[in-house]
This record gives sequence, C-alpha cells and structure tokens, in this order.
Amino acid sequence: MTMLKNLKRIKPWEIALTALVMTLPLVPASPVKGGYSLVERAHAAEAPKIDTSRLVSIGGDVTEIVYALGEEGRLIARDSTSMYPESAAKLPDVGYMRALSPEGILAVNPTAIIAVDGSGPPEALTVLRNASVPFETVPQTYDRDGILKKIDVVGSLLGVPDKAKAREDKVAADLDAAITDSGKRPEAERKRVLFILSNQNGKILASGGATAADGIIKLAGAINAVDSFSGYKPLTDEAIIEAKPDVILIMDREGPLSIKEDDLLKQPAISLTPAASHKAIIRMDGLHLLGFGPRTASAVRELNAAIYGG
Repeated sequence: MTMLKNLKRIKPWEIALTALVMTLPLVPASPVKGGYSLVERAHAAEAPKIDTSRLVSIGGDVTEIVYALGEEGRLIARDSTSMYPESAAKLPDVGYMRALSPEGILAVNPTAIIAVDGSGPPEALTVLRNASVPFETVPQTYDRDGILKKIDVVGSLLGVPDKAKAREDKVAADLDAAITDSGKRPEAERKRVLFILSNQNGKILASGGATAADGIIKLAGAINAVDSFSGYKPLTDEAIIEAKPDVILIMDREGPLSIKEDDLLKQPAISLTPAASHKAIIRMDGLHLLGFGPRTASAVRELNAAIYGG
C-alpha cells in the first residue's frame, strides 16, 4: 500500500525526466571544437522547405531551441520532457518522448514533427515517418559541437538559418568562455563527481560514461567517478567505495523520486566516501543540468562553482 501511495504522489514530469535520463542515446562526450562545412550548409539551404506552421516538438532541448529562435508561435504541441520555458507547459502534451503514440500526435493535425534522436518506440516512429506529415530527427551528442548542431538543424527545418547562425554564434561564445574557464583547473586538482540518478530501496543507480551526466561533469572541469561503464547502472558497495567521490551530484526534484541527503549519507558505502565526510552533495535542476541546449554554458558555470566554490 505504501508503494502504491508513493506512486500516486509521483508527478508525471518527474517520471518522464527520470526515464529520459536513463534512455538518452549513449554517445561520446567531447569538448573538442569544430564547425560545419560549407557543403553541409549548402545542402541544408537547397533542401525543400517544409510547412512548419503547425509544429510538434519532441524533446526538451529541441523545444527550448525553438523558443530560443523566437519561433514558438509555430508550436501546437510538445512532449512531456519539454518543461522549459514555463510557457511550453501550456501546450498540449503528446506524451513521453520514448513512449510516443502516433495517434495522439497526428490527432493535433501537425504540418511537421521534429524529434530529438532517441525518441521512440521504433514502431511509433515508423508509423509517423510513413504518415503524410514530414518527420525530422535532431542528432544528440553531449558536447559543445552537438549543441550547435542541434540549433543548426532546428533552424534549417524552420527556414530561419540566419536566426540559427546568430544563436549558434552566441551560444558558442558563451560555451567557449565557460569551458575555457573550467578547463583552467590542473588535472591533479580536479574533483571526482558521482552522479546518482536514484536511490530506491538502498540501490544506488549512477551514471557511467557516454551519458549527459558524464558530459556535463567533464565540461565543468571535474572527473566522472565511475566512467568504467557506459550508461546508468546500479553500483555495488565495493564500487562506490572504490570510486572515492569527492562530490555527489543529484537532480533537484520533489516527491518519492527525490533523493534525501540524510538517507543518502546513511548508506554504508556512501558514508565511507570523501563526499560524505564533507557532506558535499550538489542538487541541480535536471533539465538545466542535462539538457545540452542553449542554457548549457550556464549549467557548466553553476556546476563548476558548486563543486569548487566561487
């Protein structure tokens, strides 16, 4: 009965955010700089224009980019992970990005659908791609260049390449400044950070390599304490102790999915870590921290300051 009551108290967006983090595509994260060739931009310019007057956006980062480009007037619906900016929440919700219903999306009569890579399930995407409505996918990588590529792709689809280029330049400059600043810290002084997604029934579910958490930790000038595996996996007590995290990073949320600091510090293995001895636990908004969108430079600065002070 207690478990049932807890489940009833969980907000739908909290479930969506947790599931989103766990199912994001596993792709390499690298702060290496780069750009897009003239050939790529030429092909984008030559692509036939799509009617995006009634647009459905799938993915919180994609929706945020649409708003950042000032093109939110085209949006008629969004998925449940699209919670920023606040005005996006007023749009009809077509469901969680990994459990899409083609019928629900097509029912709002869109002229185009844009979805971040990793949306699904595959059979739903097949139906949507076979429908008469154009369906475009935005690539997902957890690094500087991946964010700029997203803006480029969304801008091209919306037919506003000049707006996209201006936004790319602004975001790139902001990211470069934030990454350069965090990168000044010598390797020997960088702290080990353990990102914990959940702590249900005493089981620590943590982020390994090739994840959004791994990417943002590295961009902020720190070390992922458990990058010997990819994705999100439960950790044994031995693995937690061996990881020796200086800092524990968690998402700031409410309800049964929230991780309470006292409960976390009572975990036998956690209590033996440097993070526990200094009570070094950082809470950050999940979408801001892991979104890899236009606000990521701000997330890099906020996380760096929380880890090292300042």
